[in-house]
Amino acid sequence: MARTTGIGPAAVDEAVRAVRVSSRRRQILDAAVRVMERTGFHQMSMQALADEAQVSVGLIYKYFGGKEDVLLGTIVGILDAFQDMLEPAMAGAGDDPVERFAAGFRRYIEIVDENLDAVVLTYRESRTLTPAGRARIKELEISTAAPLRDALADAIRAGTVGDVDVDLVTFDAMMLAHAWALKRWHFSPRWELGDYGAAQLRLLLGGLIVPEHAPRYAHLLG
Repeated sequence: MARTTGIGPAAVDEAVRAVRVSSRRRQILDAAVRVMERTGFHQMSMQALADEAQVSVGLIYKYFGGKEDVLLGTIVGILDAFQDMLEPAMAGAGDDPVERFAAGFRRYIEIVDENLDAVVLTYRESRTLTPAGRARIKELEISTAAPLRDALADAIRAGTVGDVDVDLVTFDAMMLAHAWALKRWHFSPRWELGDYGAAQLRLLLGGLIVPEHAPRYAHLLG
């Protein structure tokens, strides 16, 4: 006798709807990044967004309350990408906290490179958000930083990194990663993405790792 999966037609239909909604939202948000890159947030019209996304204005309002909601969705989307992708990369680096921190930093820069326009847009337009929107973004940035912060704190406890201000170093690392998007026009003729990440990692870890442990991380310190 064939075994049943326990998944009924209603559950399948709901899953299909969820995928369709996610795909439509992504289509609109990707189009919003392109339009705002050209015109800025304030000059973007809903009709221009609809034309770029190849949907109707009415469909946009089905998923978003207005322009501000679209902007918030765009910024939340990039922060979600960081949050979803950092921990798997760090877990794959093993148990050593310095190696985990390095893996997370490299992955962070890769995600920045995969979302260059969205990262720049976040810096340029986030001030336009409502106070509630800005508060949400701040919360997401803190949670996004948590894996890097935890790895750094573990390295301090292990004695491989000196007693530094964990929050300061963590957010410095994030800013160095963001600089690939903000100053890519300057760095890209000189460095490929991986070389840029390695150079910034040397800069970071060179001032963090306790000298007696430096030989252990020679491959990172270069």
